[in-house]
Amino acid sequence: MNSVMKAVASDLSTIPLQEASLDIWDKKYRLTTKDGQPLDRTIDETYQRVARALARVEREEVREQWEQHFLWALRHGAIPAGRITSNAGAWEHKPATSTINCTVSGTIRDSMDDILGKVHEAGLTLKAGCGIGYEFSTLRPRGGYVSGAGAYTSGPLSFMDIYDKMCFTVSSAGGRRGAQMGTFDVGHPDVLEFIRAKRENGRLRQFNLSLLVTDEFMQAVREGRDWKLAFPISQREYEADKPDLADPQQFVWREWPTHDGYVVNEEGLAACRIGKTLPARRVWDLIMSSTYDVAEPGFVLIDRVNEMNNNWWCENIRATNPCGEQGLPPYGACLLGSVNLTCFVREPFSRQARFDWDEYREVVSVFTRMLDNVVEVNGLPLPRQREEITRKRRHGMGFLGLGSTLTLLGIRYGSKESVQFTEDVAREMALAGWETGLALAREKGPAPIMEEEFTVTREMLRKRPEMARDGWQPGAKIPGRVLHARYSRYMQRIAQAAPQLVEQLAQQGARFTHHSSIAPTGTISLSLANNASNGIEPSFAHHYFRNVIRPGKKSKEKIDVFSFELLAYRELVNPRAMPESQHDEERLPDYFTAADQVTPRQHVDIQAAAQKWIDSSISKTANVPTDFPYEQFKGIYLYAYEQGLKGCTTFRFNPEAFQGVLVKGQDLENTTYVFTLEDGNEVRVRGDEEIEYDGEKHSAANLFDALKEGYYGKF
Repeated sequence: MNSVMKAVASDLSTIPLQEASLDIWDKKYRLTTKDGQPLDRTIDETYQRVARALARVEREEVREQWEQHFLWALRHGAIPAGRITSNAGAWEHKPATSTINCTVSGTIRDSMDDILGKVHEAGLTLKAGCGIGYEFSTLRPRGGYVSGAGAYTSGPLSFMDIYDKMCFTVSSAGGRRGAQMGTFDVGHPDVLEFIRAKRENGRLRQFNLSLLVTDEFMQAVREGRDWKLAFPISQREYEADKPDLADPQQFVWREWPTHDGYVVNEEGLAACRIGKTLPARRVWDLIMSSTYDVAEPGFVLIDRVNEMNNNWWCENIRATNPCGEQGLPPYGACLLGSVNLTCFVREPFSRQARFDWDEYREVVSVFTRMLDNVVEVNGLPLPRQREEITRKRRHGMGFLGLGSTLTLLGIRYGSKESVQFTEDVAREMALAGWETGLALAREKGPAPIMEEEFTVTREMLRKRPEMARDGWQPGAKIPGRVLHARYSRYMQRIAQAAPQLVEQLAQQGARFTHHSSIAPTGTISLSLANNASNGIEPSFAHHYFRNVIRPGKKSKEKIDVFSFELLAYRELVNPRAMPESQHDEERLPDYFTAADQVTPRQHVDIQAAAQKWIDSSISKTANVPTDFPYEQFKGIYLYAYEQGLKGCTTFRFNPEAFQGVLVKGQDLENTTYVFTLEDGNEVRVRGDEEIEYDGEKHSAANLFDALKEGYYGKF
């Protein structure tokens, strides 16, 4: 049973949706009246609502035609992100909601007025259903003197607590809790406190946390040098003391997200006063041990993000959306959508198994137009957010079901063949998307930024020396479309595959500045894709449990799910097949791969293959076993840096620290949770056992987690 065999049937569309998939669609994406009466009777009616809403953006004479094209794409693998699927065409019932998943706060300036003003803006953004990211290393370190108050600041982490409580309190729209990302510069004097923050039970639990890791820091780690923790000196401080800015023992010049009020040189670097100096490898070990124990902070290679940013000349990215696949400028916003790759597999599980590239490219092309139309119905709550998205029109198309698709094709995830397939899928998406971006610009006009003129600066020439070689000098005027198409590092890569296309984009300007990113796609994969593997991942397992937040329930609910490829195999080949079965007649082929069978290096290789052709970033997690050696674990991050990734995230099952969203039954069976009762007695329970507590039934693992984190009764 371990060899590839010919399937009796080959139509994957006949695979019935599992109960968990229908349940998630019903709870998250199905449109209902305020009293709970369903308006979308079926998933196809959800698709019809979305197609109709996005086609209304088109000219009246072609509106009906595009509605049918959009509906065709939705029925053939195009899956808009959750905010679009939930809210497009639903404004009569949910007028204050947005179709945008990703936003980033405006820069939080170092003043109480601005800190609290950004809390207010974030609350409105979360209320509209959007996730939001912030950078907090713009705030002066703990103990810094605040002249206006005549006191010393409590530091950035104390203000993050305010944002955390705000997010917990705000009820996010569309049936999902608020999602936040907090980023922090690895060179900030309070970076050690940031690294340790998640070790404190219940602290910053409404945040994902990521460090902004610079090339300068990575070089210091590799060479065993010291690392200087520093914060910019204000113009006022400089005028008062007139320190020697050229003294390397006192100052270091670094990129900084805002220049207002700080000492900045002609090349756009800020003078930063050194607060303390530590061995770089000590800081590195603290990062790695925290990530090993509690899976945070994540790792954003921020210099690479900015170097590869299509809008490199007018943006300094310092924050990302909550899952990290979208690095965005202040008030940046990006809409998302994913193509379900399993829809293009023909004759699965057979020697004739193949991928339909022609239909894939067509779906990408139609879907690109659909996502571009979302800009017109964005529903963002803040004027600055609306200005940002309409000026640049960025969107992030990605794909889901990569792991499932490889299995359907008989390819083992992590193999050389799978790496090549991943690169091919990402490249073809990019080329089809930018060809459509050019056609849309000719039909509807390019993104406004493409027609703007910018003044060449010394900072531009420092970042792009080839501009000087091409004859550009400080003070000259240059169109945005030229800076985008000719001098973006990513578009230079596209030019290697399609030089004529990129030259036409330089002349015309593209419809949008960014086209692609790969999101984690957790709930849309589980619901609308029948639990095809998330995003770029392999399937977590082929039979496992997912922890889901239910309104009114005091801990997460454990639900039973199967991978799409297992459902397909059982439907088309062997109805008795089960993972890890010891019986020959029930075993799955060797190419059925789950996350814990993929080595960390294979995870990185897959991500690197896609990143070459993805213009934003990729949300991906390298899962490692609980007993994975720590020294090998540290090597994952260095390898990710060497392979050109923009970020890296790992997950090691560690029930003492936290409970993951996806959990294997074997892990729960092998974990014992100890509950201490009011009388001091202890109760020891296996993680998969059910406990009745406070009038409700809970899995032991989820109850333990809710009580430990202080969530019990608050969901």
